[in-house]
Amino acid sequence: MKQFLKVLAMIFLVLFGSFCALVLVCAVRPEVTQKLADFLYPGRRQAVSADADDAGEAFNGGNLMKDSFSLGEASGEGEGTNADGGSGAGDGSGLAELSGTGLPGAETFEGTPASALPRAEGIDQGVNPEYIVPEISRVQTPQQVSGKNGYQQIQDEGGQIDDAQAGQLQNQLGTGSTGDGLTFDANFYPYYEMLDEAGKHLYRQIYANANDLIMAFAPVEEVTAPRLRTVFAAVYNDHPELFWLETAYSGKYRGDGICVEIDLRMNYTAQNLEASKAVLSEKANEILALAAPLSDNYEKEKQVHDALIDRITYNMGAEMNQSAYSALVNGQTVCAGYARAFQYLMQQLGIPCYYCTGFAGENHAWNIVSLDDGYYNVDTTWDDTEGGNYDYFNKTDQDYADTHVRQELSVYLPPCNGQRYRNLEPDSGAGAGPAGNPNTSSGGDSAAGPENSPAGSSPQEQLRSLADAGVEEADVLLSLSDYYDDCYEQVAAGGLNSFGFSNVVDGKALAEEIYSAYRQNAYRQGYMEGAMAQVGAVTCAMELEFEQLQGDRYLVTHTVKLR
Repeated sequence: MKQFLKVLAMIFLVLFGSFCALVLVCAVRPEVTQKLADFLYPGRRQAVSADADDAGEAFNGGNLMKDSFSLGEASGEGEGTNADGGSGAGDGSGLAELSGTGLPGAETFEGTPASALPRAEGIDQGVNPEYIVPEISRVQTPQQVSGKNGYQQIQDEGGQIDDAQAGQLQNQLGTGSTGDGLTFDANFYPYYEMLDEAGKHLYRQIYANANDLIMAFAPVEEVTAPRLRTVFAAVYNDHPELFWLETAYSGKYRGDGICVEIDLRMNYTAQNLEASKAVLSEKANEILALAAPLSDNYEKEKQVHDALIDRITYNMGAEMNQSAYSALVNGQTVCAGYARAFQYLMQQLGIPCYYCTGFAGENHAWNIVSLDDGYYNVDTTWDDTEGGNYDYFNKTDQDYADTHVRQELSVYLPPCNGQRYRNLEPDSGAGAGPAGNPNTSSGGDSAAGPENSPAGSSPQEQLRSLADAGVEEADVLLSLSDYYDDCYEQVAAGGLNSFGFSNVVDGKALAEEIYSAYRQNAYRQGYMEGAMAQVGAVTCAMELEFEQLQGDRYLVTHTVKLR
């Protein structure tokens, strides 16, 4: 028996030693890890290759990509952006997404991940926001749009009542319309999707009672004041068609803070709601009739944007100015009315469009619209200026970083990093983008798909040669593994520092494969985590830019900060 235990112990020690050796080899040489992963999970590499084909649709020889992460965090498979300082983890927390313009001198987008902010009460703990909140001190309101704000935050005007009153209300007040059975598409109603299950139950109840003009009711779920405000804001933000619902409501709370009555506030259009709906529909259809026949969602979006600018006058004193009704029917409103009207019309066209609120010198509202390659910021209010009608149209979060900061529930909306429909329209050059370094381009320059990349539109003689880039033919990399090996060596040589390096890869197919590796975070395991372990780094922030050269070669330039 003793001999058997001795043999068993020896086997255990050998296995343990082999495992430790394998871990050490994987840490130093990440390609071993990749090969082991390919052996254990043969479908994973195939899935990444398929993603490379999809990513190619958005690849452009001038794209700039950014990523930031801490060594040892989970890597998601989703898309997003982040700045120096880390990210969330798990599905949907991927960081390597298009950001910026790819123009020389583009500034780094620094800020705080929304996932690091205190979470609003009632938000599902599974929500993993990827938006980077710019430093509010950076915000500068351009002179031509100064004062064009006017968004009113959601306000609970209620308060505590005594226990006797609370008990009486609980015995007498019904729940009204509970909204049971209602469903809301996450693509069009993102704020509903943010809530936990109890919050969604309350959301359905508030929505149903607002539709049925039931102004006072008992909540169907136990809810405190902060949680109720979150839910009410979610309903309000998702539904511009509820134009009669005011931004203020009243909650009555017993001594322990639990709400026993919700009182909705409605404007005068609720007095003859069907007639008011008919007028709104008539005005909306005038615009929809122009947009609906157009060939694609971008053209429809642009038509709605232009029609609103043409028909609306900014007026801080306009009545019901937080509603789509003020914009579409009365023709006078503030930022909230512009944004609610844009959201309403886009929803009618079947294009996901969200109401986004935050700070732009003052409280402000704008929109986020979903097109086929991602999300974009749109500010119709600030575009309603002389000669600047597209300064804030279809911009990225980086474009907005110096002028707009999302706040409240809007930080949980998707990050805006679309490129294909960015800067397709001429702007005044005085719009979104860092002060003194506008990252907008006149004349429709955009970071679009291959058909608009240098490969599709630039004559070879206008591209730089290998010699111009200072690269020998022998140094051109021919495969992803060659690229990973070269990057590993250069990052390891750079050490704990801020530095840059570049390499040249052969062919658009390989460039797209590398592009996909950054979108899917595969590059981390491919070389970066091993190089970080080699030099003792904990966090990494990097930027990556592609430039097409003559002969279907691509210069890949990296700017890296290891700490």
